[in-house]
Amino acid sequence: MKTRAGKESKETAIAVVGAAGRMGQRVIACATEQRGIRVAAAIEAASCPAIGRDAGLVAGIAELGIPIAADLAAARGQAQVVLDFALAEGAAARIGQYAAMGLPFVIGTTGMDGKARTALERAADKVAFVHAPNFSVGVNVLFQLCARAAAVLRDGYDVEILEIHHKWKNDAPSGTAIRLAEMIEKMRGLDPDTQRVYGRKGMVGARPAAQIGIHALRGGDVVGDHTVIFAAEGERIELVHKAGNRDTFVRGALLAALFLVGKSPGAYTMNDVLDL
Repeated sequence: MKTRAGKESKETAIAVVGAAGRMGQRVIACATEQRGIRVAAAIEAASCPAIGRDAGLVAGIAELGIPIAADLAAARGQAQVVLDFALAEGAAARIGQYAAMGLPFVIGTTGMDGKARTALERAADKVAFVHAPNFSVGVNVLFQLCARAAAVLRDGYDVEILEIHHKWKNDAPSGTAIRLAEMIEKMRGLDPDTQRVYGRKGMVGARPAAQIGIHALRGGDVVGDHTVIFAAEGERIELVHKAGNRDTFVRGALLAALFLVGKSPGAYTMNDVLDL
């Protein structure tokens, strides 16, 4: 493709892992609409029924001429960055493969185990990557607002986090809810995870002052709502983000893919991508 000046414009070629999933389909669809990005490969598990089908048709758009494949190394083509929204199962192996191939990657998989987290730590020595529980620009602003509120609203302000997602979501609570709790703990000087309670039942007694309540609701086709409540005697502050569709996450992930091109190896965050 050429610019008005007649010079060749540069496009970042991406490989989409988890291409037949709900997020993967939207990544492919949105990538075809965003300037500076093109889909070069689409990858799924070998057992996926979509293997061999055109990635564009699976995503509900026009045919792209890119069949969904099971082998990233064979199907990579000119891909410069991987966007991975596949399931947590197998995440450690996938991350290890990206690092071995020298492929920068954006990964939005939540519910990862210790092996996957260790793989991320090791990958940081070899390639640049962005790992985030939520790529929405709005949610990342929510993170910053929440941290600021936690620093100011200290004594006397109880914190409760509520998240709602669709009935098909595998992990609970959401990665976004966990990140919100982590930021509050950091700002209040609390040891990670020691003050959290995941739902309540029975005669639980009076609420400890430092406790952080996290509650996960599941139902329908809710894309993702998050509410952080700072409740004191006489007043309550609520910080809320509601996602109307998955494209808000995808647009942030595509920004992250563009950001990674040419970056030195290391673990980057959406704060880096958005310059927050």
